[in-house]
Amino acid sequence: MNEMPAIFGLAAGAARHAANRQAVIATNVANADTPGFRARDMAPFSVDDGFAPRRTRPDHMSGPGTAARSYEMRDVAADPNGNSVDLEDQVMRGLEAARMHDRALTVYRSSLDLMRAALNRR
Repeated sequence: MNEMPAIFGLAAGAARHAANRQAVIATNVANADTPGFRARDMAPFSVDDGFAPRRTRPDHMSGPGTAARSYEMRDVAADPNGNSVDLEDQVMRGLEAARMHDRALTVYRSSLDLMRAALNRR
């Protein structure tokens, strides 16, 4: 009975993904002048990212955790010093991640308000 409704898990997962993506983008911006640094990004959020499977036994479903996974951006032209960070692109990606985070928090907040309203109407 103390289970969270699925929408809360999904919203929390989306917010967590957006925060992790923002951290990857911040690392890219911080290394914009580092020779040889390759820009990274994260795969888009998936519904599977918002939910962690439960294990009934320690040996059941063992595998990699739900840690944030980033990948190297391959379609980016590098500067003569080998750096592939494009600041304009990183700013746009950062704005996209911020919008995703805001959207996830809005869904979470709206769902919480809906649940509170339903509980008060007994």
